Amino acid sequence: MKTDDPASHAPSVVIAVGDVHAALGAVEQAGGTVAGPPQEIPGVGLYGSFHDTEGNRMSLLQPLPPAAA
Repeated sequence: MKTDDPASHAPSVVIAVGDVHAALGAVEQAGGTVAGPPQEIPGVGLYGSFHDTEGNRMSLLQPLPPAAA
């Protein structure tokens, strides 16, 4: 949602990963900063966000496995 905050004017990049905790650890090892602990989105998966070494905000999503039919 676009607001008066300039940060809301940039696109939101979300990258699907198999293990959000491991991926956030790799972000920190590469010099990025984690914005906080991963949060559960019910029915969707685990979501975490970070800032890369240039200050860009990006996010990671560890989706839940598909439900068995």
